[in-house]
Formats: sequence, C-alpha cells, structure tokens
Amino acid sequence: MPRPEVLERIQSAEEEADEIVALAQNDRDERIAEARKRAEEIRTEAEQEARDLKERRLETARDEIDEECERVLEEGEQERAALAERAQDRVDEVTDHVVELFQEDVHAQT
Repeated sequence: MPRPEVLERIQSAEEEADEIVALAQNDRDERIAEARKRAEEIRTEAEQEARDLKERRLETARDEIDEECERVLEEGEQERAALAERAQDRVDEVTDHVVELFQEDVHAQT
C-alpha cells in the first residue's frame, strides 16, 4: 500500500475515531442531563410525599387531641355534676346541723 493511501486511511480512522468520541461525549452529556433531571423529579416527589405525610400525621394528631380534649371536658362535666349533686344532697343536712348548733347556743345563753 502506498504511503499516501496509508496516510489517508490513518486520517480517515482518526476522523472516524473523533466522531465516535464526540458522539460518545454527547451521549454521556445527554445521559447525565437526563439523570440529573430524573434525580430532581425524584427529589421533588419525595419532598411532596414528605409534606403530605407530615400533614396527614398532623391532622391525625389534631384529631386525637380534639378527641382527648372532648373526653377530658366530658369527664370534668360529669365530675362537676356529681359534686353539685352531692353538695345539694347535703344542704338539708348542713342546714339542720347549723340550726341545732344555733339552738344549743341559744339554750346555753339562757
């Protein structure tokens, strides 16, 4: 093979290799860009899922707190009513006792 032909083939092979390298670099750059884009999408989705989960947990906690508050208020109301009833039941007893004490004092002074 004459030297000019060999030189042409070498140059042609170099050009072909340069094209292959350029295509590979472009492909690599595209894949990296796609991977970054997908990573950003995944991160955004994960952040949204985390916010949604947080909101659901907060709502559940608020509901539980509201239920507990209602239960405590109901218990307090029942205890108040029971105390009021017991106090009312003792009004006559206390009144009779006070009248007796008063009568004893009056009789003691005479």
